[in-house]
Amino acid sequence: MKDVAARAGVGLKTVSRVVNGEPGVTPDTEKRVQDAIDALGFRRNDSARVLRKGRTATVGLILEDLADPFYGPLNRAVEEVARAHGALLINGSSAEDPDRERELALALCARRVDGLVVIPAGDDHRYLEPEIRAGVATVFVDRPAGRIDADVVLSDSFGGAADGVAHLIAGGHRRIGFIGDHPHIHTATERLRGYRAAMESAGLPVSESWVSLGSTAPGRVTGTARAMLSGPEPVTAVFAGNNRVTVTLVRVLAARPGPVALVGFDDFELADLLRPGVTVVAQDAAALGRVATDRLFQRLTGADLPPARIELPTRLIPRGSGEIPPVSG
Repeated sequence: MKDVAARAGVGLKTVSRVVNGEPGVTPDTEKRVQDAIDALGFRRNDSARVLRKGRTATVGLILEDLADPFYGPLNRAVEEVARAHGALLINGSSAEDPDRERELALALCARRVDGLVVIPAGDDHRYLEPEIRAGVATVFVDRPAGRIDADVVLSDSFGGAADGVAHLIAGGHRRIGFIGDHPHIHTATERLRGYRAAMESAGLPVSESWVSLGSTAPGRVTGTARAMLSGPEPVTAVFAGNNRVTVTLVRVLAARPGPVALVGFDDFELADLLRPGVTVVAQDAAALGRVATDRLFQRLTGADLPPARIELPTRLIPRGSGEIPPVSG
């Protein structure tokens, strides 16, 4: 900074104001300082800045899987809100592993991030209590925290699934299958609860052979779907618990001679271009990220707020696959 100040013919405070974007510097002086910065290759020492201000201007984001298309818009929304607040985003994937989630979260805290946005893999987040008490603002997304009170931003998984199944029932289906994610995942159990509620509301029995929670790996989903679609009482429609299940079911159903209705939870790329287009219950992943990060920065700017559960609505998008009538009731 001394070298920059000497080259630009200004004091250290003026250089500091320019570097930190503070007011009180004329355009001509700011240009001279910026020219000196560019000529000397000066970069602000963020470690020293942390010691002075106690903040790093960084936030951490822990996702389930960065390769999952659902998380792309969410990640981008978190990054844009952080950028608007002058903060850098650091992210990583937990791979649905609670131990890896904990390792990532504590590693980010050790690097003095100001806050965390977490899509939880585990069901016990008491390990974050010391970090939260120390001032690390923390907001959970898509699933609530386990065994601590904390902000969470969710989609209405229960209501969305109930709407999707009710749509199939309104189309004449009575034997409807449900294939979802692992039962320890909050969204999976909420969507199953919505499925059961819609069937019960319509007075329809549910055979346990029509319901399956577990891995979303294509092999498991394919085997489960084929079992549901065979036998003396095959299902005439399937509700898919997330986009990975839906994509596998599209392939399975395309290879079958008879029509089977399909509604999936989560939209996915090209769903509208398939024939028929895939009917989905869409959640707004970008809104989840945006609302969560707005809440995070409310806390970082000193807002004294009790932990909140914020639930965002879903919407049913009919495209054709969910409107296929049953061959037989």
